[in-house]
Amino acid sequence: MTHRDSDIHVEMRDIRKYYGPVKANDGVSLVIKKGSIHGALGENGAGKSTLMKILAGAVQKTGGSIRIDGRRADFKNPAMALRAGVGMLFQEPMDFPGLTVLENFMLGQSGGDRKTFLKKLEGAMARFNFNLDPGALEESLTIGQRHQLELLRLLEKGVRVLILDEPATGISDRLKEGLFEALRRLAAMGKSVVLVSHKLEDVRALCDEVTVLRRGKVAGRISRPFDAETVFEMMFKTRPPPFRAPASVAGEAVLEFRHVSAGGPGPGLKNCHVTARRGEITALLGVEGSGQSLFFRMGAGLKRPGAGEVFLRGQNMTGKPFRRFQEMGAAFLPADRVGEGLISSFSISEHFILKRKKGFFLNRKQGLETARAAIGRFDIKGSPGSAAGALSGGNQQRLLMSFLPQNPAVLLLEDPARGLDPESARMVWERLKRHAVNGAAVLFSSSEIDDAIMAAHRALVFFNGAIIKDFNMENADVGEIGRAIAGDIRSDA
Repeated sequence: MTHRDSDIHVEMRDIRKYYGPVKANDGVSLVIKKGSIHGALGENGAGKSTLMKILAGAVQKTGGSIRIDGRRADFKNPAMALRAGVGMLFQEPMDFPGLTVLENFMLGQSGGDRKTFLKKLEGAMARFNFNLDPGALEESLTIGQRHQLELLRLLEKGVRVLILDEPATGISDRLKEGLFEALRRLAAMGKSVVLVSHKLEDVRALCDEVTVLRRGKVAGRISRPFDAETVFEMMFKTRPPPFRAPASVAGEAVLEFRHVSAGGPGPGLKNCHVTARRGEITALLGVEGSGQSLFFRMGAGLKRPGAGEVFLRGQNMTGKPFRRFQEMGAAFLPADRVGEGLISSFSISEHFILKRKKGFFLNRKQGLETARAAIGRFDIKGSPGSAAGALSGGNQQRLLMSFLPQNPAVLLLEDPARGLDPESARMVWERLKRHAVNGAAVLFSSSEIDDAIMAAHRALVFFNGAIIKDFNMENADVGEIGRAIAGDIRSDA
């Protein structure tokens, strides 16, 4: 594949990034044309996010060169990259709690007062068909909403090279198509867009060219039309086998919500009456912010109900602390892996040291041994000394999965396959299947109906803070599920 020099917007040559013995990028070269949408495709841990973080100034390369419009570029930080017109929407949003949507939008910008920026924010939201409350605090937003906010902020700063790391994760099909249409318009205006993804369907819908990475190296380059089998062979050599949910053997009640209600964020939760049983896998579906996150946090003891009762293994746990829920066998994994689940600057072994802390004493030797065992058992691409923030999204999820107890009573997982390639996602589903077979009640949320069809026995649809439909996935109709997510609960009959 050749390009005229005048067409080239970004040129990365022989990029290397080493973390000790781990080669995240090992001689990667990439060319991005002006006015194009370029895909960086690969499994989790392939090196695509690291490569883009180097371009955006968030990670310093070990070797290689970068040129933008023919001029050498060596960004020491994201601020330098932004001044040169390069901005990145990270998989974990770079916003600030304690500030409102409008205040986050205004950060780092000058040339106007709050009223001026409010008009700019409202105009940008209208163009992208986003619906954010300018006065809402950051901590009340879902992951998908925080991604929307960060994207609007980057575009307002006038980026000419826009990098998006899994931007369609956790948003509805309607919002995704609106986002994709906006990206097409940006490319038509001469801006360069880089889409980091593991989803072939998103790449096929958007990209002009694709670079496929595998284990830190370029596995291949391809232009549209994209052949699915060719791309899968570049990514994995072989296509991962399909996953199937275990046979339904629902037993006694494990987690019960008895007419539970609670206030915000968003619409809160309204008169929720649910029973989750041993061996049952339940999917929580709905547009982000419809009550699923609040449900999980009350089920894990992180938030108290405003009304109603929560029972765990037959005991009334209403108002009991998080630690007591843990002792009774409840385990929770949040969607925000770095913000809530991990400490970005801590190594893998340091996480296990903290996890096994007894009083004031830290057992570093045991933490190191446990980290090594988890790396092998969960196939985490990293070493015990690797910082959690330096891991790919898939490897961060593998690390979080390794924290789960061996025999939980109930598992509560927010969008556990978010941003994962098929191989990593399969690992997640296999682990959840194993827990269900061993008698746990498993509940997970997802923005993908396909996840519920593939992995769940049952699906609860949340809309505006209420559970409006309970589907048996053995005979559920996909169209009816989709309409329920949109708030239409009319029967097909």
